[in-house]
Amino acid sequence: MKINKSIVIGGGPAGLTAGWKLAKEHIDVLVVEKYHDVGGIARTEEYKGYRFDIGGHRFFTVVNEVEELWHEWLGSEFVTRPRKSRILYKGKFFNYPLTIVNALSGLGIFESIRIIFSYLKAQVFQRNPEVSFEDWVVNRFGNRLYEIFFKTYTEKVWGIKCTEIRAEWAAQRIKGLTLPAAIRNALFPPGGNVIKTLIKEFHYPIKGPGMMWQKVSRLICDGGGRVELNSEAVAINWSNNKVDSVEIKDSSGTRTLQTDYVFSTMALDDLISRFRPSPPQDVVNAASGLKYRDFITVVLIVDIEEVFDDNWVYIHSPDVMIGRIQNFKNWSLDMVPDEKTTSLGLEYFCNVGDELWGASDSDLIERAKLEIEIIGLAEQSNVIDATVVRQVKAYPVYDVEYGPLLDTVRAWLSGFDNFHTIGRNGLHKYNNQDHSMLTALRAVDEAVKGVDVDVWDINTDRSYHEEVKVSRDSNKPVDILDA
Repeated sequence: MKINKSIVIGGGPAGLTAGWKLAKEHIDVLVVEKYHDVGGIARTEEYKGYRFDIGGHRFFTVVNEVEELWHEWLGSEFVTRPRKSRILYKGKFFNYPLTIVNALSGLGIFESIRIIFSYLKAQVFQRNPEVSFEDWVVNRFGNRLYEIFFKTYTEKVWGIKCTEIRAEWAAQRIKGLTLPAAIRNALFPPGGNVIKTLIKEFHYPIKGPGMMWQKVSRLICDGGGRVELNSEAVAINWSNNKVDSVEIKDSSGTRTLQTDYVFSTMALDDLISRFRPSPPQDVVNAASGLKYRDFITVVLIVDIEEVFDDNWVYIHSPDVMIGRIQNFKNWSLDMVPDEKTTSLGLEYFCNVGDELWGASDSDLIERAKLEIEIIGLAEQSNVIDATVVRQVKAYPVYDVEYGPLLDTVRAWLSGFDNFHTIGRNGLHKYNNQDHSMLTALRAVDEAVKGVDVDVWDINTDRSYHEEVKVSRDSNKPVDILDA
């Protein structure tokens, strides 16, 4: 197919990568982004000189093509940072990913004995069949360890009970590790190429990931393309398995643009609702059934020079609603204008329309100040300023219903000759930044060069980009905290 004009819906990592590659191929490209800045959930917000991410974004990948692009785009504007993130539970820090000996020693002798007996009980009374996340974890670690290190945080993130999350999701991230195997291999490490290690350091743009996507936006324009902010695709007109035009709304009104090809990063429920004429009812129903998790970041600026030395910490306590806390100063010193202060991003996972989402900024700040004191990281009096950022559809939800629904939507979209969905929400996959970029690169290759590729099958396994591959899985750290 000869492509002269193209439209990219969404100015996040996938959309901008697609736009950059299209411009490089000398194809007229327009990227439309409904927000006032580019980057999507990889953007960098700023408040009184304090910069902060929407979530954390470590720049590490085993995809050489993506890594080369990062350094081509930013060059020397990276810092190298140590990778450190831990679990904060009852005032103590525990390794993340979870290592069993560290966990047992930190919990103390009595809790450790309780965990062992809980495990033995689980072996006698196995849960069969293993249907849920809870079933899978309890069978391998016992109920007590599950309650301490798995249940509370997982339910905070996803907003559904662990009994409603599929067992396959846990299996993908733990891959067969059991409590006795973890203890045995920690005490008596096996020889050979079997020990799995996480990355020790990563690259990070000196002023946050947003500076990269602003740079890519400029490169698109330098290459003859356009990037329009505060601009939204409100209708996608199609006929005979082909998109004919896209209706775009901005402050000046709505206009219709003819196009040869469309690449979309829009969430699938929103996307399907914008097709004109409307898709078949079963497709509409399936798309509307897909669920997403939203979250709020409350940024507390405290008059403490060093709070903790992690990039972020996970909060497992059921006594507070915080799920995770970013320490932006530990990503780059340039994220904080005053080195005697620290900015902490307290992340609250929620859904649009629920009580937390509907709370006022002032109420959210007061909650965050109280909870940072409850968990012992700072006093309320240490907070000298604060701000709030809300992010919709940060995470596609993998509940028990999503698989068949996604298959229905995917099958219908695959019938188009000149349309690609890419990125995290475009594929309803928990893609990280590098994988989202890769889906864009491959989609453009297929559209422009006729390369046969299925972007839906690009690897999203967490171990793919943070862990070294090994010949046996028995000494893996437990890594299922998914946010």
